[in-house]
Amino acid sequence: MTELNLRILPQQAYNEQSILAYLRQEKGINAQAVRVVRRSIDARQRNIYVNLTVRAYVGEEPPLQDFEPYFYRDVSDKPAVIVVGAGPGGLFAALRLIELGYKPIVIERGKDVRERKKDLARIRPEQRVDPESNYCFGEGGAGAYSDGKLYTRSKKRGNTDRILQIFVQHGASPSILSDAHPHIGTDRLPRVIENMRKTILSSGGEVHFQKKMTELIVEEGRVCGIVAGGQEIRGAAVILATGHSARDVYRYLAASGIDIEAKGLAIGVRLEHPAELIDQIQYHSRQGRGKWLPAAEYSLVTQVQGRGVYSFCMCPGGFVVPAASGPEQVVVNGMSPSNRNGRWSNSGMVVEIRPEDSPLPTSPEEEEIKMMLLQEELERQCWLQANRQQTAPAQRMTDFVNGRLSATLNASSYAPGLIASPLHFWMPEFISTRLREAFKLWGRQKHGFLTSEATVIGIETRTSSPVRILRDSDTLQHIRIAGLFPCGEGAGYAGGIVSAGVDGERCAEAAAAFLN
Repeated sequence: MTELNLRILPQQAYNEQSILAYLRQEKGINAQAVRVVRRSIDARQRNIYVNLTVRAYVGEEPPLQDFEPYFYRDVSDKPAVIVVGAGPGGLFAALRLIELGYKPIVIERGKDVRERKKDLARIRPEQRVDPESNYCFGEGGAGAYSDGKLYTRSKKRGNTDRILQIFVQHGASPSILSDAHPHIGTDRLPRVIENMRKTILSSGGEVHFQKKMTELIVEEGRVCGIVAGGQEIRGAAVILATGHSARDVYRYLAASGIDIEAKGLAIGVRLEHPAELIDQIQYHSRQGRGKWLPAAEYSLVTQVQGRGVYSFCMCPGGFVVPAASGPEQVVVNGMSPSNRNGRWSNSGMVVEIRPEDSPLPTSPEEEEIKMMLLQEELERQCWLQANRQQTAPAQRMTDFVNGRLSATLNASSYAPGLIASPLHFWMPEFISTRLREAFKLWGRQKHGFLTSEATVIGIETRTSSPVRILRDSDTLQHIRIAGLFPCGEGAGYAGGIVSAGVDGERCAEAAAAFLN
């Protein structure tokens, strides 16, 4: 086996056979097989190249897979640890508990991933959201039906490769192990999540759907269970992985004196362009991506008036989706199928908001949840602008920048429909002004980006948790309640599928250390 670093044209890097042909013709290596270890696209110049790290096998067969499968033992008679939430934090915590010899009892307020999909399909015709089964709540969490992107910059806290390997073991494409920006796809991730649940069950763990946690059972400073669905469920420890939209949990924690704090987040809009236009801009060609390249991505960041403004969760060839989790809310998010072949590309365009930036008056009792209250207020304003439906208020990008109402709107991927609205007027000025300045800057940097063909859609508020549930940095336990492990994105310690999975594993290991 020989490992090589290659910088080749897209048509030479298209598949295994084209790479083998390149090695024979250009390198004189007559390999029988090749395995891609790392892949990234360099589109900084007019000539596009693909950077590859490959393993070439000459006179030998490659291994069936590049990692040893993880083993999950029978834990049906082992001590139980309760995991609240079946998003990535909760699922990876449960799988790691099994490896460590503990029985996970997973409690999820929403439905399983298949039943959940039916409720998502009802949003468009019924113009309403099921408060317990939606794009935020249900098996797989907010990531299950919002793209499945697996890219993270959080490398310091745990083994991200291990998270990707476990996804592959449960049915994800092995390409996620090599891609610079790995992506499973909204159409494929649900099956992977189902397989993870099957592993938990076959190992003797439990998974319960449509059971909402309403209370922690704390005795003598130690958590010993929860109340969910009107039942007491006892366990030796509790991993709290409820996701970033469990506002009833945040209210319960604040009212119960369980230590939390307001956390900064980012708020803005979804910006949707024709996918062909983004391909042309990013690949510096009127032909766009052509035959060999994937749908183009972009990543934009700047500072305006002392706050960061940046693109978030960019979805090439994807869809804008309704991401509300309750009544009187309109929230948008983005997703992409695995092939990313849709007519539009979209991205969150958001402004950094710190707790001191919130203009809402709050009482001392509301101080810890004031960022959540800001989210709720903006989502309600958006709902009012949408005539109390799930249609989304929208504006052509150039009209938003120039401060005028759009007479007509572009076609859009947003299924519930758009309604013309002056977002520049009713959104808080500290958000809209910064977005407008950033759009002007990026329009100068990327010719064609600032265009009337693009649509600004409101409002993007669920970029991260609005609170942090305080925990000890060494033991990962809550700072005052023994055996309670706040986990993942909902607790304020992760920012996406992979980082939530990493934190879930860390919390499982911390729970095992506590119980030992």
